[in-house]
Amino acid sequence: MSQLPPTPPAAGPRAGIWGLGFSSASTAVLTRLQQAGLLDRHVGAHDQPAPRDCLLREWSSASAFVVVGACGLVTRLIAPLLSGKDRDPAVVVVDPEGRFAIPLLGGHAAGAEQLSQRIAASLGGQAVLTGATAAMGRLNLDSFGQAWGWQRGQGDWSGLMQAAARDSAPLLVEARHGSRRWLDLPAAAGLQAAPANATATPAMVVDIHSGDGCRWHPPSLWLGLGCERHTSLSLLERLVDQTLADLQLAPEAVAGLASIDRKADEPALLALAAQRHWPMRWFDAPRLAAVPVPNPSTAVAQEMGTASVAEAAALLAAGPEAQLLQTKRIERAGSGEQGAATLAIALAESQWAPQRGQLHLVGSGPGSLDLLTGDARRALAEATVWVGYGLYLDLLEPLRRPDQLRWDGQLTEERARCALALELASQGLNVALVSSGDSGIYAMAGLALELWLAQAADGRPSFVVHPGISALQLAAARAGAPLMHDFCTISLSDRLTPWAVIERRLQAAAAGDFVVALYNPRSQGRDWQLARAQELLLEGRPAETPVAIARQLGRADEAVSLHSLGELPVEQVDMLTLVLVGNSTSYAQDGRMVTPRGYPGAELS
Repeated sequence: MSQLPPTPPAAGPRAGIWGLGFSSASTAVLTRLQQAGLLDRHVGAHDQPAPRDCLLREWSSASAFVVVGACGLVTRLIAPLLSGKDRDPAVVVVDPEGRFAIPLLGGHAAGAEQLSQRIAASLGGQAVLTGATAAMGRLNLDSFGQAWGWQRGQGDWSGLMQAAARDSAPLLVEARHGSRRWLDLPAAAGLQAAPANATATPAMVVDIHSGDGCRWHPPSLWLGLGCERHTSLSLLERLVDQTLADLQLAPEAVAGLASIDRKADEPALLALAAQRHWPMRWFDAPRLAAVPVPNPSTAVAQEMGTASVAEAAALLAAGPEAQLLQTKRIERAGSGEQGAATLAIALAESQWAPQRGQLHLVGSGPGSLDLLTGDARRALAEATVWVGYGLYLDLLEPLRRPDQLRWDGQLTEERARCALALELASQGLNVALVSSGDSGIYAMAGLALELWLAQAADGRPSFVVHPGISALQLAAARAGAPLMHDFCTISLSDRLTPWAVIERRLQAAAAGDFVVALYNPRSQGRDWQLARAQELLLEGRPAETPVAIARQLGRADEAVSLHSLGELPVEQVDMLTLVLVGNSTSYAQDGRMVTPRGYPGAELS
């Protein structure tokens, strides 16, 4: 398969978030938000154009404004500009101290509530949500599907929202396609899944088909297209639109287009993809030829090296267990057109929209929420789904909103957790894969990245690692200053590393006089390795070398004690402990452990 060309952006006609400040005190907040990636640009009180002029000029094109100032001032400024709920940008007001983020306009459809939550997480403040659904901890039915990678169809969404706020009885909803896990959200408590034999009309439907009522459309349809060279764009448009209409399939449910790589420079195909904001996947002839199809063509095989382009491409793009909803359909040139094209449509077993998905590796720190970085808080606030080991998610539970799904995994099932998170992100979701400490230190980032790299380049969601405070860092901070010279970390768990390799590393650390942090030092099933590590380290440093034993770091039962290497209380150590061994120059005094920056006789620089 050839390389994927740049994917057309999925955004609509509006783009860009502007920050506006009406006082000198606003500059610091706006700068922080832009550094955090929440603003595309900002204008301060003394800049040109002035914030007021910028608001007037950009109102019709910006997706959102974040204004640092008084709500009254902002209300008076935007009042003459308002044109309609579905046309106005989002407006979020932030106080100059960054304590509160208030979605003043466009709370649901325009995304002001979500933006205010991201801002609050970034600034360590609070989102002040005044909408009825937010107050009840319920889903915003007219906007929540965006977080699940869906596209909103036509319908009386205002009427639906009013009914959700007014009626005490649960609203009947039907989930025909896409993930049904959203019905497990605490925020979905006011909804009732329609039974299979229901006669009442659902208030909302999640489906790939067009129809009456309020509908969300998961991107589960892949359109396989083949065409003659220089086929007219209008021909492709007619073929696609008519076929979707005949099958009553919603255009919003289309995940993307697929074809043979020899057509990767075909102007009409590229124009159609750009026009509809649909990504394209290209497959080479050998991969296409290996796909069984109902309508192979000898002529196509002689010309292209594969007996099918449209059907095979649609099935490949839709993945395993795909269902062919439309066998190849041929359209020929009309008046003023040229060329011919074939179209096939395949339904993926689950939605597949990696270009919209995000996989975030979040290091949650040692346990205390006070030690969670602002970067990690923001990633958690923006995620639709949290995936992680139950104990680590429990520690973060106070930060989880009712509209965020939690997916627990077992301690020893790291690969399964990574695979699940990657699968969800490939479906178009924003996923936080949570590890304790730092994701890149004895945690999930490496395994998740390996699985991500194993996917085709055009089938990957975005991948971002958010660092956290490691157990090593917190143990050092609690003990004093033991890491002021060269140090290393060694895990004593031989579940993934042969013990012979671990011994060589311990011997090297002892010979090199490194300060050593021992992870996974001792468990019920591995109760001798720590004592052996003690023996090996004593070969290279004195018995009085200070050792810090740090247990339950960052949690209610945190305990840190200092000992000597020669009298290390091995029996007090378990898997919730980190052991920090000094080097030959480290010493303990007045309950603190310190490693000098240099050896005797060396000058500090």
